[in-house]
Amino acid sequence: MILYKSVSLADQVFDQLEADILSGKYARGTMFTEMKLCEELGVSRTPVREALKRLEQEHIIESSGKGMVILGITDNDARVLFAIREKVEGLAAAACAANINDEQITGLQENIELQEFYLSKRDSEKIKELDSEFHRKIYEATGSVVYSDTLLPLINKLQKVRKASLENEARAERSIEEHKAILDAISTRDGKAAEAAMILHAKNAGDYFNERAAAED
Repeated sequence: MILYKSVSLADQVFDQLEADILSGKYARGTMFTEMKLCEELGVSRTPVREALKRLEQEHIIESSGKGMVILGITDNDARVLFAIREKVEGLAAAACAANINDEQITGLQENIELQEFYLSKRDSEKIKELDSEFHRKIYEATGSVVYSDTLLPLINKLQKVRKASLENEARAERSIEEHKAILDAISTRDGKAAEAAMILHAKNAGDYFNERAAAED
């Protein structure tokens, strides 16, 4: 059931449905109606209708004659998103190196320490949260909200893929080591090295996805 907070009910419904779809709770091709969602979420039709309209605009669902159909993110969509991420995140890392302050560097260091702690606990959900926070902190330290506005929705759409990746202990450990290399370059304000380290990190994430997708075909 949706809980009433300061944000609008339609926003809450949208966030809940988007998370459920992108996390894989609903399989591609699943069909549902406004009425069914109203019953599941315990809300009226108006916020559900508004949320569904936004999801359709983002091409996560589509309308059919009998209701709404889940599209989610296809493997090809994910490949395109990884390719875009690789280019733009590299630029973000370089901008971060040029603009970050000491307090923000400390925040990134603490984040990585927590990633290592939760890796030792094999808590993949917490690692995923910290991984997202690490990247978000880099975007915030660029000095331009454009990076956050561009990359956060993209990262969100890859959440199912990222979750599967970080549930693999070897990949999670490698990801943390890549984060350390990115932070080392950022800490020395070396924009080129930061960009290269981030591009490698994004490429490795994309390569891991492609390997998994090929194995599942």
